[in-house]
Order: sequence, then C-alpha cells, then structure tokens
Amino acid sequence: MSKPNPRGPFGSAPSIEEMEEMAERAFETIPPELSRHVRGVVIHVEEFPDAETEREMELESPFDLLGLYRGVSLAEKSVLAPTTDLDMIYLYRRPILDYWCDTGEDLEHVVRHVLIHEIGHHFGLSDEDMDAIEAGESRN
Repeated sequence: MSKPNPRGPFGSAPSIEEMEEMAERAFETIPPELSRHVRGVVIHVEEFPDAETEREMELESPFDLLGLYRGVSLAEKSVLAPTTDLDMIYLYRRPILDYWCDTGEDLEHVVRHVLIHEIGHHFGLSDEDMDAIEAGESRN
C-alpha cells in the first residue's frame, strides 16, 4: 500500500493551466457572501508579478507576492464614474509554489486562500476581515 503524496495529486509542480483549473475549482467553493458579488472578475495565473508591479508594490523579491487584485474595489465603484478596465485577480504561480513547498500546506488550500484574499480586496475588505471570514467558515 502506497503512502499518500504530501504534495497532493501532483507528481511535479502544476503548470499555469493546471493552477488556473485549481483556481476555478477554488472559486466554486468561495463563501457566498463573497462570491455572489464577484461577477466579471477575471482570474489570471502568471509565473511572477511583472516589473511594474514589483516597483509599484516595492517588493524586495518577486516571491514576496502570491496574488494581486487589480481594478476598482466595490467600495470605490460608482455608476457616475464607470471604468472600462476589467477587474482582474492575478495569482503568481512560482511564489505560490514556493510558499507551498516551504509550508507543506495543501496546494489547493493555498490557491483558495490567496483567491479569497484577493476577492476580499475587490470588496475593500481588510486582511483581518478576510481572516475572520475564513475562520468563521472553518468553525461551521
């Protein structure tokens, strides 16, 4: 009898496409208080943040950022000042994989956590608000 793989179902690191599939599955499990308002947000996986994002976020390393919400948060949107840009959530594959290897957490859980965190930014929620949503969800 073989032991379960501590790295989950992947024998090697998942590709960008596989991580996008993970993010889609994770999105389906997002708490309703978040997901019902997140229509039209595009989820995109890239290897690393681009140079502009690194400068803008003042990153010491491209591994310092797991995900990023780009757009106008719902708290700041107005029908009087519509935007033409798409709201996007970027998940950064290599930093997520690095975090996964360092922590040993389930990769699907890490992807879901980062996704929830970035969706929370869409709502203008603080990190503490998002932690409370996830903590409340795990108590149920």
